[in-house]
Amino acid sequence: MEATDQKLADQAKAGNGTAFATLLARHYDRIFALAFRMSSARAEAEDLTQDICAALPSKLMRFDGQSRFSTWLYRVVVNAAHDRRRRQASHTKAAEGWGDWEVARQAANAETAERIDWLTRAMRALPDDLRDTLALVLDDMTHADVGEVLEVSEGTVSWRISEAKKRLKELKEKEENA
Repeated sequence: MEATDQKLADQAKAGNGTAFATLLARHYDRIFALAFRMSSARAEAEDLTQDICAALPSKLMRFDGQSRFSTWLYRVVVNAAHDRRRRQASHTKAAEGWGDWEVARQAANAETAERIDWLTRAMRALPDDLRDTLALVLDDMTHADVGEVLEVSEGTVSWRISEAKKRLKELKEKEENA
């Protein structure tokens, strides 16, 4: 019988490296997929995923089992993505006025972003709260679980999904009519 995430988390917290490796192997693809949807860039998602994995042993010590491990892990990913966005915004603001180098870097980033598939580009146009909510739902989480991860009500999750769908539809129609 396969060990539960809760049992593996408890064993990993006690120093069992095999349990930690099993947990990481079990959830790595989900961590990366959510990081990708939240960042909209593969390189950014890879960096974010590696940062999360490196910090996970210490963060795991704070996992109290009050929620499912996967729900707790999604919260870790969401928090890490939010932290990264804040740091990037600070770095971008600090880099303003650096001249041609910054302009070239931003142009390279824009070219990279243009190669991402339509949904990922469209999700980037959504406000953070809608994008984060949609990213979690696209990972087959229930609205109740998404609400727990984002610390909002299930009704708020449903509204955000409805709003995201409406905005994505409008964007699609606008592109098709252009």
